[in-house]
Amino acid sequence: MLTVEKLKDFGANTAEGLSRCINKEDFYIRMVNMVLADKNFDRLARAVADNDVKNAFEACHALKGATGNVSLTPIYEPVCALTEQLRGATELGDVSAHYNQIMDAHERLKKLAE
Repeated sequence: MLTVEKLKDFGANTAEGLSRCINKEDFYIRMVNMVLADKNFDRLARAVADNDVKNAFEACHALKGATGNVSLTPIYEPVCALTEQLRGATELGDVSAHYNQIMDAHERLKKLAE
């Protein structure tokens, strides 16, 4: 089960995230859980596997907004970096560093939510 303390330990900027959720912890946790279930993580994985730069960029861009809104810094920062790497790209190139950071942080967060 997610708590604000667990999210803080994960590296989320919980003060900022809570302020965006009118300082209501239950609302903030609900929003974080929505990010955890975001299908754009799967979309990004498929796009990387398929070498599909367009869908990879679109998934990253969506995740950038979702993770930024709740200040999930360990996911947000590599998502931002990958979004910029893919912006205007015609080939996927080597995205492994940022992609692995995103997916590893997502998995860690999912374990915290159990």
